[in-house]
Amino acid sequence: MSKRSYNRRTDDELIAELESRIKKIEGRIESKEREDAPVVKEVPKIKRNLGKFSQLCLDHGRGDIANSILAFMATLESQVRTLPSERSRSLARS
Repeated sequence: MSKRSYNRRTDDELIAELESRIKKIEGRIESKEREDAPVVKEVPKIKRNLGKFSQLCLDHGRGDIANSILAFMATLESQVRTLPSERSRSLARS
């Protein structure tokens, strides 16, 4: 068996990795400080239940309802990603 070769990361690679970790942590902190954090926290539960219901609809021949649920879930995800202040600004422009 041959010896294992090791690749040492350069300083630039280490810095880039640490910067990406910092951004990820800052994003988590920012999401916890949102005023609508309780709403955002419940979204995965809603998605899970709607996914189950959508599958049930497909299993019983109601693809139309399943498609409507999937469209609703996509819209919901989009709305959750935007901050409430951004949403109100975009509504004011309309």
